[in-house]
Amino acid sequence: MPPNVDVLVLGGGPAALCIASELNQRGVAVAGIAPDPLDAPWPNTYGIWADELKMVGLEQLLEHRWSDTVSYFGAGGTTAQDQSYGHGIDYGLFDRAALQRYWLERADGVVWHQDTVQRLEVNGATTSVSCASGATLQARLVIDASGSRTPHIRRPDQGPVAGQAAYGVVGRFSPPPIDAGRFVLMDYRSDHLSEAQRREPPTFLYAMDLGDGVFFVEETSLALAPGVPYDVLKQRFQQRLDQRGVLITEVIHEEFCLFPMNLPLPDRSQPVLAFGGAASMVHPASGYMVGALLRRGPDMAEAIAQALVNPALGSAALAQRGWQALWPIELVLRHQLYQFGLGRLMGFNEALLRTHFATFFALPREEWFGFLTNTLPLPRLMGVMLRLFAMAPWELRRGLVLGAPATQSPTFAQSSG
Repeated sequence: MPPNVDVLVLGGGPAALCIASELNQRGVAVAGIAPDPLDAPWPNTYGIWADELKMVGLEQLLEHRWSDTVSYFGAGGTTAQDQSYGHGIDYGLFDRAALQRYWLERADGVVWHQDTVQRLEVNGATTSVSCASGATLQARLVIDASGSRTPHIRRPDQGPVAGQAAYGVVGRFSPPPIDAGRFVLMDYRSDHLSEAQRREPPTFLYAMDLGDGVFFVEETSLALAPGVPYDVLKQRFQQRLDQRGVLITEVIHEEFCLFPMNLPLPDRSQPVLAFGGAASMVHPASGYMVGALLRRGPDMAEAIAQALVNPALGSAALAQRGWQALWPIELVLRHQLYQFGLGRLMGFNEALLRTHFATFFALPREEWFGFLTNTLPLPRLMGVMLRLFAMAPWELRRGLVLGAPATQSPTFAQSSG
């Protein structure tokens, strides 16, 4: 039976639309399967450093942009501890509808089936996809871009997957929770916590002024296995507001986020290709992915388009070309370095994390920016990590070499007031 299309993309989120649009722009016959309508609003917000978006010429997709970008790494409670660290670089928030529309327009002509995938079967030259509706579609290559929880992509079991969790509110507050016109990347001040809570893995505030009296304020954790429970994040969020005398006067939207930070790389010999979260493209050091989609999608699409010209290549061979383009050895090694660093940070207590980030953002701007965006070549990345170690105070060096102190608890106790 001949294939319906050259490439079948699974999923309907940012990763699926990105790779479908890139393939479509290269003349590849593409179709997609998504469980929801393609124009359904995306629920989560997507932030990005403006310079990262400038690299791909898409700054017009930002809905909000801040030049006043800061973090707080003190314990809080005194003027010195409340001192902000200015990042000196613009941060932006995507206009989600505009980003979705951009990819949909570039994917014009792609046929999307609203259905749920149940089973994939590779038959040499083609791959069959069986859906809940009873429909079966065939393609020379299937790309799973349906997210990190997909059952269709094989990956090694390397233990519990650490999740970065967040609870937030888009709303109106009195008084404002942060200074007008400001973006706060990390606020680690913890004077609102009890002594028992300070012995638990730390969380920080991520916040931004959206204008017109509306703010997005979110309590966030770094990666932890298991992830920090939402009720703990919500309690800490409320305690932080209470400490500063801030009331929520209107809730426009509540946000709940949990995404994997140390998901193992997929088995790159399998005959089904992946992209986005399914391909472990979430940055282990920052939790961001959209910038990587925009940078890496074109290269993978180009490799696939060139391979499809050869009619003798079946699903496995086509997938191999795609895997090689998406995860060349350079990126694999960089990913391993980031995973190693994340493993160290996951055990740090509050004081050590504050010291780490204060040291990290003291690096030259192009170095910490390149680290957080995964745009540094491997030798430069290693050099930045060595420089960070050289700049670190003794207790931080010890943590980076030996891991967390023996007294550090790796998980949350019962939430305490």
